[in-house]
Amino acid sequence: MFRRLSRMLACCAVMMPMVANAAPTRDAFVTAASLHRGVNVLGYDPLWQDPARARFQPRHFKIIREGGFDFIRIVLQAFDHMDAAYRLDPKWLATLDRVVKQASDAGLAVILDEHDFNNCSDAPLACAPKLKAFWRQISLRYRTAPSSVLFEVLNEPHGKLDAAGWNALLAQVIPVIRESNPKRTLVIGPTNWNSLSKLDALELPANDRNILVTFHYYEPFRFTHQGTPWTDYRDVHGVRLTPNDEARIQADFATVAAWGKAHNRPVLLGEFAAYDKNDTPIADRARYAETVRRAAEKHGFPWAYWQFDSDFVLYDIEGEHWIEPIRAALVADKG
Repeated sequence: MFRRLSRMLACCAVMMPMVANAAPTRDAFVTAASLHRGVNVLGYDPLWQDPARARFQPRHFKIIREGGFDFIRIVLQAFDHMDAAYRLDPKWLATLDRVVKQASDAGLAVILDEHDFNNCSDAPLACAPKLKAFWRQISLRYRTAPSSVLFEVLNEPHGKLDAAGWNALLAQVIPVIRESNPKRTLVIGPTNWNSLSKLDALELPANDRNILVTFHYYEPFRFTHQGTPWTDYRDVHGVRLTPNDEARIQADFATVAAWGKAHNRPVLLGEFAAYDKNDTPIADRARYAETVRRAAEKHGFPWAYWQFDSDFVLYDIEGEHWIEPIRAALVADKG
């Protein structure tokens, strides 16, 4: 009898985690449902070095909200604002506090995106203590922030930060955040520049269901990145968007949706756009924006366009106006 009971208890001990995982909380699905249309902001603004030289102004948060968007993804290069002991500059933190408050006051949800992806991908071992230090400080600072503030662990891991390395780094960083933010929605994507092709290689804690899985989409790359000086397509021009391209977009998004359903994870499209500083007709770029946006919304993915200012531009700060064909393509069916 005792042996039989021991075997039964051992069996139950093995089965209990499986039962717990079979009925996960759906916090991240609730978060995903609260987000719809977003835009990436402030990645390359002088604001972070000197607020007096900022291009982006507090009024732009209201402009974004009234323009048809309900969340922003704040692009942070925090490593540039750390001292030798990996402590974040108090002035930089004060600027971030103001930005988060201003955005929240304007009715925008906020994703804090740690964007030092090249540093981390080129030197993962050197990155790990910096990334953990960043999230330890940010997590403590924003532990009482509303649930509309999300933490994105790291943008676009790639290169030396391959699937195995990225999964290992996540296993170190997630507990740092969860120590002070057990209920915060995290945003995490796969390696290879947050590529949908690497979703199957992404390993997330099975019992942590408050994770919104992100991917970035710039396909066909020859179209979206023609003329970009930092790619091999710097001298490529005149590539048009074709019906085959549009069919590929639909197929790719169906693949991502199937992955999300199979893994019971909500999905965020964190970036997409076509480069603006080339001779591609704006009508093609607008059609691309609308095609991708519709594909995302068809599958229930909230999305964030890349980006408000700088390049792939959505808003002309000097002229104080939207690039209207693009904005119209993104919010045509709002409501």
